Amino acid sequence: MSAPSHAPSPDATDATDAADATDDAGIGDVTDITAPVAAPRSKIRMTGRQKLVLALLLGAQFMIAVDFSILNVALPVVGEGLGFPLSRLQWVATAFALAAAGFTLLFGRVADLVGRKRLFLGGMVVLGLSSALGGLATSPEVLIAARVLQGLATAAVTPAGLALLTTAFKEGPLRERALGLNGALMSAGFTAGAILGGLLTDLLSWRWAFFVNVPVAALVVALAPAVITDSRPANRPRPDVPGAVTVTGGLLLLVYGLTQAGESGWTTPTTLAALLAGLVLLVGFWHVEKRAAAPLVPVRILKRSSVIWGNTAGLIAFVTETSLVFLLTLYLQEVLGYSPLATGLAFGVLGIGTVIGGASGGRAVGRFGSRATIVMGGVVQAVATLSLVALGTSGAWIWLLLVATFIGGIGNMLMIVGFMVTATSGLADEEQGLATGLATMTQQVGITMGIPVMSAVTTARMSFVGDTGPEGVLSGVSAAILVDSALVLAGALLAGAFLGPRRTRAGSRR
Repeated sequence: MSAPSHAPSPDATDATDAADATDDAGIGDVTDITAPVAAPRSKIRMTGRQKLVLALLLGAQFMIAVDFSILNVALPVVGEGLGFPLSRLQWVATAFALAAAGFTLLFGRVADLVGRKRLFLGGMVVLGLSSALGGLATSPEVLIAARVLQGLATAAVTPAGLALLTTAFKEGPLRERALGLNGALMSAGFTAGAILGGLLTDLLSWRWAFFVNVPVAALVVALAPAVITDSRPANRPRPDVPGAVTVTGGLLLLVYGLTQAGESGWTTPTTLAALLAGLVLLVGFWHVEKRAAAPLVPVRILKRSSVIWGNTAGLIAFVTETSLVFLLTLYLQEVLGYSPLATGLAFGVLGIGTVIGGASGGRAVGRFGSRATIVMGGVVQAVATLSLVALGTSGAWIWLLLVATFIGGIGNMLMIVGFMVTATSGLADEEQGLATGLATMTQQVGITMGIPVMSAVTTARMSFVGDTGPEGVLSGVSAAILVDSALVLAGALLAGAFLGPRRTRAGSRR
C-alpha cells in the first residue's frame, strides 16, 4: 500500500487524529502501523544530540545483551572455582533469567510512572554494583545473589532504555533506524558475550566476565544525566498492586517451570505445577486488569492486533534463534569436538549477520512496512535454518554452518526489528514504557523458552534412536533444527495473516 505523495489537508489530518483517538479509547481499530512510512527519508537526519543519546543508550543495551551469554562458556570453570555442585550450576543462569523476565513488565510500567531516566540510572548503578559483587564472590550463595541483582537491574534498564529511545525518536524513519541499530547490537551482544566470555576466562579469569561491566556502567551513569532528557506522564495514577503481584508471580513461575523443564523434563511434578500455577496467575492478571481503575496494562492495549501479533512474532524470533545457538553449540562441541572458545568464535559470523540485518531492518520497514519485513525475515531465517539439517560429522560441514547462520542472522534481525517497530507504534509517549516493557518481556521469555523446548526435542530423538554418542547427538540436533525452522516459518506466516492493513469505520484503508 503506497501513501499519497501530496500533503493531507487540515480536515483530513483532523479526521485522522480523531480516528486515532477513537482507537485509543477502544472503539474501532483504525491505525495501520504495518504500512510503509511515506516520508522523504533521504532528508531526515539525526541531530548531534540524538546521536549522542543513541550511542549512550545502545551502549547500555549492548552491555545488557552481553551479560546474557558471557558466563555460558565459563560455567564449568565457575563451578570449579566456587565449589558449585554440577546439579546447582544451572542456577547461575536461571537466577538471572528469573529476575530479568519476571520483573520486566512491572519495571516497564514503573518507568512510565516514576520517570524513565530515573529508573534507567538506578538500574545501571545496581548493575555496576552487582557485577562487582559477582566478580568478588567467594561462595555460590554470593554469586547467585549477584546474578539475581543483575537480573533485576536488567529488568529495569532494558524497558526504561527502550522507552527513552522511542520517546527521543518519534515514529517514522529515525525511530525505525534507532530500533534497527538497537536490535542489531542486542543480538550481536549475545554473540559477543560468548566470545568475550571465552577470551576472558582463558586469558584472565571468569571473574572478569563480571568486572568488565563495572567501568561501562560507571561511564553511562556519569554521562547520562547531562545527555538524556526524561519523560513521564503529567498525572501519575496509583500503583496497580494486584496487577503487579499477579503478573510478576505468573511470569516468575512460568520462567521457573520452563527452566525446570530443560533440567528435569516436562512431565515432572515440579515443572507441571510451576507452569500451571504461572498460567493461572496470568489469567488472573487479565481479569484483575479488566476491573482495575488504573491498570498496570490496560486491556485495550493487550487487545490491539499490533501488540498481540507483533509480540507473537518477536517471541518466536527469540525462541528460534536462541535455541539454534544452543543446538549448534551441541553440534560443534559434541560432534565436531570444538573447544568453548572455538565455538564462540564460530558464532562470530552469526553476529556479523545480525548486525547487517539490524542495520538494514529500519530501511526495510520504511520501504516495505513492518508486516512485510517480519514475513521476509522469517522466511529467510526458516530456509537458512532448514539447510542445517544436512550437517554431518565431517569438519568440512562448518562452511555450511557459517553460511547458514550468517544468512539466518540477517533474517532473524529483520524479523526482530519489524516486531519492535510494530509493538511500539500507535501508542502515546506516556505509554512507551508499557509498550517496551511488553516487548522486552517477550524477548526475555523467548530467550528462556528456546533452550528447554529444543533440548526436550533433542533428548527425545536421542532416546528414540538409542544413541548418546556423536551420531545420536547429530540426530537429535537435526530433529530439533527441523522443528525450529517450522516454528519460525509459522510465526512469519501468522504475522503476515494477522498484521494486515486495517480499515476505518468508513471503510477507507490507511
